[in-house]
Amino acid sequence: MPRLASGQALVPHVLRLDPTKLQQQGLSLAQEAVQLAQFQQYELALQRVRLATQLAPKSPEVWSLLGGLYLQTNEIDNGITALQKAQSLDNKNSAVLFALGSAYRQKGKYSQAVEYIKAGLQIKPNVPGALFDLGNTYLMMGQLSDAIVQYEKAIAQEKNYWPAINNIGLIKYESGRIDEAIQYWKTASAIDEKAAEPRLATAVALYMKGDQQQALALAEAAIKLDNSYADLKVLKENLWGDRLLADAKKLLETPQIQAAITQAQGRSSPAQQRPTPRR
Repeated sequence: MPRLASGQALVPHVLRLDPTKLQQQGLSLAQEAVQLAQFQQYELALQRVRLATQLAPKSPEVWSLLGGLYLQTNEIDNGITALQKAQSLDNKNSAVLFALGSAYRQKGKYSQAVEYIKAGLQIKPNVPGALFDLGNTYLMMGQLSDAIVQYEKAIAQEKNYWPAINNIGLIKYESGRIDEAIQYWKTASAIDEKAAEPRLATAVALYMKGDQQQALALAEAAIKLDNSYADLKVLKENLWGDRLLADAKKLLETPQIQAAITQAQGRSSPAQQRPTPRR
């Protein structure tokens, strides 16, 4: 056998990667992640989109998707990091700014939340969901009049945007304007017949006004629609104020409503029960 000359070496074959194909693979994985997220398979979706950010590191859409999934799974800090990366790649993306505002609101950093949401609205104004989120932020800051202004703007853009109508009712109730609150909640219920929250809020108000028969019937109907609203913690997460929470506790502790809650929970398997989205 011939001997290798000095300096000769076996060079391994190096695979040449096509950046365009890698980008396409990354975007394909991101699309798979979107589909998985629609079925609430968040961990599988996260695995794919993390890989997608390595294959398509310059895609703001992929980083935005990663940030959104982190927020969905309550990994707020990771979500902010991913969304800031998306913003660095595309600083004119209003959806990223809105998502950052939502993330900072969940962290309790309300001033930063307001800044991001307003920045997004400067790029894309009159987005009902963003106006609603801004209203929620003001509500959590105790700036009630500013909150109502934003809710009304959301309703002006989409007249059937019942969550904004509902939340105006929350503010009216805390200020003692119970009849006005009931009207807002009844309007919200008329828009969405499957919305449990405004029905339960109306039931609480009627119960405190002494109309117990109608209140109990409405409360039972609301709990059948979504028994997660029977949890005071969920109601607080949905921005119910102290006065309304205290009154809701009185209604929820009645024997008839306790029986309705037990029955509703018995009908729902753990897989069917869903947490109410945080506002």
